[in-house]
Amino acid sequence: MEATMKIRNLRWIIVGLLFIATALSFLDRQVLSIAIIKIKAEFAMTDVQYGWVNTGFLISYALMFTLSGWLIDKFGTRWGLAVSLGLWSIANAMHGAVQNVTQLGIARFFLGIGEGGCFPGAAKGVTEWFPKKQRALAMGIAIGGSALGAVIAPPLTVHLISQFGWRGAFVATGIFGGIWVLIWLLFFRKPQNSKLITKEELALIETDKPDEESVSGSKKRVSVPIRKILQFKEAWGLISIRFLLDPVFYFFMFWIPKYLSEERGVSFEVIGNLFWIPFLALGVSNMIGGWLSDRLIKSGVSQNRARKSIMGLAALLTMLTPLTVTASTVGMSIFFMSLLMFAHGFWITNYITITSELFGKNATSTMVGLAGTAGAIAALVLNPLIGKIVESFSYTPMWIASGIMYPLGFVVLLLMIPRIRPLNLNIISNHE
Repeated sequence: MEATMKIRNLRWIIVGLLFIATALSFLDRQVLSIAIIKIKAEFAMTDVQYGWVNTGFLISYALMFTLSGWLIDKFGTRWGLAVSLGLWSIANAMHGAVQNVTQLGIARFFLGIGEGGCFPGAAKGVTEWFPKKQRALAMGIAIGGSALGAVIAPPLTVHLISQFGWRGAFVATGIFGGIWVLIWLLFFRKPQNSKLITKEELALIETDKPDEESVSGSKKRVSVPIRKILQFKEAWGLISIRFLLDPVFYFFMFWIPKYLSEERGVSFEVIGNLFWIPFLALGVSNMIGGWLSDRLIKSGVSQNRARKSIMGLAALLTMLTPLTVTASTVGMSIFFMSLLMFAHGFWITNYITITSELFGKNATSTMVGLAGTAGAIAALVLNPLIGKIVESFSYTPMWIASGIMYPLGFVVLLLMIPRIRPLNLNIISNHE
């Protein structure tokens, strides 16, 4: 007798949990950006000290992006993501107990260690639970949670601080993460090991299994060494693209409020009412971009052309970004910012989907981690340079660069990844 109830369309519950995980990732990292107003007053913290606190996060985040990706490929998505999110939730709650700037920096460092596994784990979870024909849409939903986290962080944090103080806000968001871990462990296993999945859904998920096994050379979970992954030019193409483009995204994350205040004369209160709009555009486009490329494939367009067509369209849209400088009103300025973030959603969803289609279930998490580390390092190095450019010249060079980088990244994509198909990781191992 069947003792366990089956859940129809379980994969969509899984992707919903991944959506919440990436939302918590951006929510937890942005609580400090709101609470810092209270913390700086209590600790008499300087802007330089605050800069070092953020640097501590970026360093550990960059390092753990690759290491966490490899660990998740080695030990599995279920426990990999549970440990990752559990660790950063504890670290986030630790912020509420700090007594000085040094302790705040330590808590921030551990937050970065935990968060490094979020996106590699989310990418791997989608790769395991979705057939190729639905993978881009699912990937867009999974990573689209990050935009939701960025949208709700300001009002939610302000509300929590008003109710529980800034320390209570960190503890509360840490508790949210702990609840997620319990639910995740309840629902997530690999499809073939799940007692909740229906036979029909398992058959759908395993549609691509013969093709993937033929290139991986194994039916078992295998951790592919990083040195083998880096022997493919496609890996270097993906790494180069993130190195070029991630600083643009971090520029938006860290500098736009300052730009609106200094260059547009927008008050602090109004900035809070405007800054979420570009991230809402990002969240919407994450899902639309995946749906569109999947739709193209269903209509008969090749996988290679479908993914690259959407990314090429995104690159074209970003070329309008420099118009932010010449926009006559704050509203039009926000429009052009939102247009870039909308294009970024198209881009990043198909970029990560391509990564999964190239490297498969055994190496996707590691590859996403390697590329993410490259992007974080670029942001870490260039962030002080951005400050120097803004201080010595203006924001104009940054807006121009933002409009150039995506077309440049698209050229790199065409040159380094001429065809999207599963890479034969087994071939390399046979030549060692």
